[in-house]
Amino acid sequence: MYEILIRNISIASVSILNLAITIWYCWLTYKQKIKPALAMWIFFTIAVAISLTTYLESDHFSLLDNILNTTDLALTAIVSIAIYIFGDHTTRFSRFDKGCLIAVLVIVLFWFITKNHFVTHALTQGILVIAYFPVISRLWKTRENSESFLIWTGMLLAPLLSLLSSKGTLATIYSVRAIVCIAILMLLMLRVEYQRNKFVRD
Repeated sequence: MYEILIRNISIASVSILNLAITIWYCWLTYKQKIKPALAMWIFFTIAVAISLTTYLESDHFSLLDNILNTTDLALTAIVSIAIYIFGDHTTRFSRFDKGCLIAVLVIVLFWFITKNHFVTHALTQGILVIAYFPVISRLWKTRENSESFLIWTGMLLAPLLSLLSSKGTLATIYSVRAIVCIAILMLLMLRVEYQRNKFVRD
């Protein structure tokens, strides 16, 4: 009974959190408060869709068994549309972004040919790591933080909570990968903010 309660709380918490993140992220994009990389979010959408599909095909799992992956699909798709409509010119595809997209398509082709769900799921986590490259590259080159700490804190909390209800190794890998990637991104965001504040003081 206790385990069922924890699982239900986890599922509800992750769902509500990701819904709030989706609405807030789209609002900030519309208001031009943030300048998210369109390429990163398109990669997210493609990879999250593949990840969820291969997870469901790998065993008799349901959408609720990997609630983070399930709600992430809605989040990434809606945010991608919002960025495409409301984002400025800096969110469009660069040469680097196009190269990453080719890598994504190669893995998708591998899945269609082999139908190996486990390996494809593992490779998809690589796609989801690659998806962070555009925003990391922009942070590194421009030394300007265009992302929201509040939103990314929520995105870090979601996979932590999802571990309480995830079923199967693949679901755990998905959540842990998200935690590590988001933590690294936020550390870089903190570095950029620190350097900017130091420059202003000097």
